Amino acid sequence: MSAADHQMYIQTKINPVLEALVTQTLLERPEDPVPFMVDWLCKQASKDGELPEVKKLKGEVEELKNRIRVLEGGGNLGKSEVEDEEDEDDDEDEDEVGDLPEFTQVNRGRGPRASVSAEAYGAWNKKDTEFKAPVYEKTEDQVTRIKGVLANSFLFSALEAKDLETVILAMQEKTLKAKERPICQGDDGDVLYVVEKGILDCYKKFDGESDEKLVKTCEVGDVFGELALLYNCPRAASVEARDDAVVWSLDRESFNAIVKDAASKKRELYDKFLTSVPLLESMDAYERNKIADALKTETFSDGDFICKQGDPGDKFFLLEDGEAVATKAFVEGQEPKEVMKYKTGDYFGELALLKNEPRAANVIAKGSCRCAFLDRKSFKRLLGPLEDILRRATDRYN
Repeated sequence: MSAADHQMYIQTKINPVLEALVTQTLLERPEDPVPFMVDWLCKQASKDGELPEVKKLKGEVEELKNRIRVLEGGGNLGKSEVEDEEDEDDDEDEDEVGDLPEFTQVNRGRGPRASVSAEAYGAWNKKDTEFKAPVYEKTEDQVTRIKGVLANSFLFSALEAKDLETVILAMQEKTLKAKERPICQGDDGDVLYVVEKGILDCYKKFDGESDEKLVKTCEVGDVFGELALLYNCPRAASVEARDDAVVWSLDRESFNAIVKDAASKKRELYDKFLTSVPLLESMDAYERNKIADALKTETFSDGDFICKQGDPGDKFFLLEDGEAVATKAFVEGQEPKEVMKYKTGDYFGELALLKNEPRAANVIAKGSCRCAFLDRKSFKRLLGPLEDILRRATDRYN
C-alpha cells in the first residue's frame, strides 16, 4: 500500500469514525471519557454485527503491523514471526491496537477530558521542522486580554511563557456580527478560535434530520474549531454568534508547531520524573500522562514559603528539583520546629486536601527548588484511586 493509499484510507475510513466518536463525546461530556468512548465503539460495532469500517480497520491494522516490523527489522518477516512478536508486544505495549470487540475489558482514565493528540506525519504529510509562526502586532492591552482568555483554556495550559507569547503574536482578531458563522459544518478547517467576548452557539445537523440541533454553547475562554486541526477532518458542526462577538484565530501550522509540540514535550519531560515518584509507581503510562497534562510548575528561592501553617490548602506538591524542609509551631506563639525534610520526588500538601483542613505545617525551600503541583480538583480526579495509600502514609507525620 502506497503513502497515497494510506492517506486516502485515513481520510475516508478512520477520520469518519474518529469524528463521530469525538463529536459524541463532546456532546455527552462524560466524567470519565475513556469507558464512554469504548462503549460507544462497541455499540457501533454491534449495530449490524460489525461496522464495515471497523472490520476493514482490523485487517489494515494487521497489515500495518507487518509493514512496521519489516521496516524496523530491515528485512521480510514471515507471518509466524510477526504473530510471535505481536503476542509479546501486546503484553508490554498498552498503545498497541488490539481486537476491537474486546475493548469492553479496558478500564483506564478517570479524568473529564482527553488530551491534545498528535497529527500523523509520514511520507504523505511532512512535518515542517523550520516553522516560523506569523506575527500580528498587538497592543499591550490586547496581549493582556488574550493572556486572560487563554488562561481559561486547557488547550494552552502546557505552554511555557515563550511559547505562549509566540501563540499570542500568531493570533488574529476577528469581530463577528450577530448570526454570523465563522464555521460551517462540513467545511474544511485550517484555524481554531478562542472566544474573547460574546456567546456563540454550536449547531449540528445529524444524518436523516432536516433541522439543526443546538449541541453546545461557547463562552469567553472556550475554544472551538479545534477538532478539524486535531484530527484533520471536516468541521463537525456550525458555530454562530448569538450577538456581536470577538474571537481570536490560530492557524493550523502554528497550532501544530507550538501547542501540540508543547503538550508532547511536557509529557516527555514529566514522564521520567513521575516514574521515579514512589507514590505513583502503581500507575501506568496512560495515567501518568494524564497527570503530566494537569501539572503546573512553580519555582522558589532559598527561604521562600511553599506552604504556610494555617493557610487554606488548595494544592498538592511534588518536589521536582531541589530540597525543602517542613516546620511546625506546636504551640501558638512559639518558634516553629523542623519536623521533616523533602528531596526530589517527595510530595507534600496532601493533608489539607484529604481532610479539607488548613495547612498543618510550613514547607520552606532550602536553596532554589522547583515544584510541580495539582490543584484541588485535579488532585481529586487524578489521584482519587491513591487516596487510601495517601491516608495510610499520613502516619509519617506522627
